Amino acid sequence: MEDINLHFTGDLHAIAAANNTLAAMIDNHIHQGNQLRIDPRRVTWRRCLDVNDRSLRGIVTGLGGPGQGVPRESGFDITAASEIMAILCLATDLADLKARLSRIVVGQTFDQEPVTAEQLGAAGALTALLRDAINPNLVQTLGGTPAIVHGGPFANIAHGCNSLIATDTALRYADVVLTEAGFGSDLGAEKFFDIKARAGDLDVASVVVVATVRALKYNGGFENLERHVANVRKFGARPVVALNHFITDTEDEVNEVIEWGRRHDVAVVLTTVWADGGEGATELARVVLDEGVDKPAHTQPLYDPADGVLSSIETIAREIYGADAVQLSVNAQKDLKYLQQQGWDTLPVCISKTQYSFSDDPTALGAPTGHTLHVRKFIPRIGAGFIVALTGDVMTMPGLPKFPAAEGIDVTPSGEITGLF
Repeated sequence: MEDINLHFTGDLHAIAAANNTLAAMIDNHIHQGNQLRIDPRRVTWRRCLDVNDRSLRGIVTGLGGPGQGVPRESGFDITAASEIMAILCLATDLADLKARLSRIVVGQTFDQEPVTAEQLGAAGALTALLRDAINPNLVQTLGGTPAIVHGGPFANIAHGCNSLIATDTALRYADVVLTEAGFGSDLGAEKFFDIKARAGDLDVASVVVVATVRALKYNGGFENLERHVANVRKFGARPVVALNHFITDTEDEVNEVIEWGRRHDVAVVLTTVWADGGEGATELARVVLDEGVDKPAHTQPLYDPADGVLSSIETIAREIYGADAVQLSVNAQKDLKYLQQQGWDTLPVCISKTQYSFSDDPTALGAPTGHTLHVRKFIPRIGAGFIVALTGDVMTMPGLPKFPAAEGIDVTPSGEITGLF
């Protein structure tokens, strides 16, 4: 577990190296005469780092005189938020990876025309850095079950799913494949169905919604769980609720959740994985097989991208978030006009939203309705093949808390890492 959460195979470092190589080539091109006439004020490609560091959200590069480059405002994103992470996870093979990297839009010219990585001559070098990282990584659980760990696009900014190659590989070797799509039905499931499943032509036998008694108490009770279940059904999938049991849960609380499932015609299965490992999920596995694999349902995306980005957002906001309206900021309206001018507004949309609420307000718990989704910016991710819509105050570079977890991590004299979990 320590290896996976630290350096693992170096895939994350390769992504950061590729991301920052492209950033360096942009600045070098501007410094060396700027043949493409890149407007330094409209460079949108940022550097990345796999460390939460709020001090790097906004920076100025190129200070120190003519020999140090052209000064411009920029910033850092967390590596998982890099478009290259999303590209790696949606590419089908090495050739597709290179083609997607070529299409990355890094900024605009003085005439406001898009500039791509291909125009900078960067695609080959980026592909070389990612040549090994595109291969999925095979590990195993403590129970000996094979697992493929590959990729990790930030679920707030990108599509929050493992790589398409990993899923395809697993499907070639196993009768049943489980995959995770992080952050609930509103972010995880929606992006899985509307972005990953669409790109990979994937069908889904069943969806497991994980719940805990503690989370139900924190998120506003059963109405929150009901919304997640209803959202899953809108994609044509059969939901199964896994009630992840903890020693603090009382028998009455557990029974109340199970009874809720009976009233709403959804299977609720008590799991004790925390205490018993894989054996604590055998009943869940049986129910998933019965409810999904043995009675397959045909799943489908929620919207048609051909209707336009704004229509796609309105559909997601209404059907998944329970919103009544979508409001674009002045900057978002300008961004949308540019997307339409470039013919990019028929790509799938990847909404960046807080994971704490169905709305863009993290304090609105439960299952809020009648609210307005506020879009403040659109970011074209042409290489990844979707448009990011930034809502609320979600940031692409997190900060550390008052007491960072790093303070509790250490290494024993024998080399054993402690405090990571």
